[in-house]
Amino acid sequence: MRGHMLNSLMQRLRLAHWRRAAELAGRMTTVEVRALRTEARQVRREIDRVLAVADHRLTLPMIGSTATRRQMNTDWSWRPNLWRMPMVPVGIAAAASPTNLDAETSLHHDCQDSEVTLRQIRNTRAGDLAPFGLRMDVFRFDGTFLSLSVKLPDAAVGELRLRHLVRLDAIVETEKPVEILARLNVRHGPNTEQFVLGLSKGDGEKSVDFDLAQSKISEKRIERAWVDLIFEAPEMNQIVLRDVAFSRRPRAEM
Repeated sequence: MRGHMLNSLMQRLRLAHWRRAAELAGRMTTVEVRALRTEARQVRREIDRVLAVADHRLTLPMIGSTATRRQMNTDWSWRPNLWRMPMVPVGIAAAASPTNLDAETSLHHDCQDSEVTLRQIRNTRAGDLAPFGLRMDVFRFDGTFLSLSVKLPDAAVGELRLRHLVRLDAIVETEKPVEILARLNVRHGPNTEQFVLGLSKGDGEKSVDFDLAQSKISEKRIERAWVDLIFEAPEMNQIVLRDVAFSRRPRAEM
């Protein structure tokens, strides 16, 4: 309580000091006003730093948010770090292949000369659940494929069963319509089972459900799983993934 009162008093004194300085600046000598300007710029620099950090942390959705749109009976859900936490560096120009954006997400292509630029952007729209989005600018593209690969965590794989549906939810924005394929890969022993589904074209919310029931996966031998987002003919396009999230739920029994 005492510390709070002292801080409040010091804040009022600082405000009074600068309020008085503003009133007197018009009557000061040029030497005095130059010194005052230097002091004010130093203070403003520190204030701007505080405001930048505060705005970054308090902008909604909050950094680190794991909130997702969950289906009924969902027993696991997850948003990759790239859409939750700040990426370092924020942007990558002429991205090579592979480029690891973090420990979970990587970019792959077969271009000889990459003209693919990646940048993490802050989501601030009222309906956004993901704190960050990923923007890809693709200029000349001389390759045959461009994909983002997301490794699913152990929590998703450990109890994965043939009765499960694995769901991908995404929010996509593009300059022009582009076909996006989602491929779930499940490694079990020496084999890898693949499930490929197409996301609907156009902007907005997309979702696909991978049904493991018809596969030949050996449940006891599942080692890892990852999802590839494959972009068909991405040349001269800007593709923004506002959100990417995954969930798992058991299939309804008949």
